Amino acid sequence: MASKKSKTAATSSILVIDVGGNNVKVALGHHTEPVRVPSGKDMTAAQMVAGVKAATKGWAFDRVSLGFPGPVKDGKPAREPVNLSTGWVALDYEKAFGVPVRIVNDAALQALGNYDATSRGRMLFMGLGTGLGTTLVGDTFVQPLELAHLPYRKDKSYEDFVGERGLERLGKKKWTEHVFAVVALLRDAMQVDEVVLGGGQTKRLEELPPGVRRGRDDAAIVGGVELWSR
Repeated sequence: MASKKSKTAATSSILVIDVGGNNVKVALGHHTEPVRVPSGKDMTAAQMVAGVKAATKGWAFDRVSLGFPGPVKDGKPAREPVNLSTGWVALDYEKAFGVPVRIVNDAALQALGNYDATSRGRMLFMGLGTGLGTTLVGDTFVQPLELAHLPYRKDKSYEDFVGERGLERLGKKKWTEHVFAVVALLRDAMQVDEVVLGGGQTKRLEELPPGVRRGRDDAAIVGGVELWSR
């Protein structure tokens, strides 16, 4: 059985990168406070790598977990992200960082970090951030979903109503009503035992829908460590 010290050393050797539409959060395992690298619609993949390397200069790591804001297939981004610039599909991430890299959808990282393995049920994670990230997690599987751009109302998607754009367009009261409605729709459609809400916009909710749990702030970092155990 590994000692507590050896477990800490193992997890602290994992560099976790959570790529978001406004910031890239970076941490060394779940034992360090994340640092933020500003992102935005003009950030390319190469700029992300350069920014992360500058922010982590002097850090020692031998693996990378990267949460990507878009679909991932065969361990690589399947298409360019909606809220960032280009170069994400073509980039050789292991060459760029010089160590093994595991890439999953960013919502999957947060879902892993929020999953309670003792419940052994099906959990739907919904990340309310720049857009909407969704992932199903069970005891033996992690299934990223691409629900954000499905039609919801008035020729607009779920993301248009419960993401950052929806909050700005609708105002807090109407946005909250749609969050409650979308949670109910997706919970029933996915037939889950639990829903967890995470992401930066979740903090704008004064109360949560019935039976919904608020995600932990460091979920993406914890999930990035957990990714190497699965």
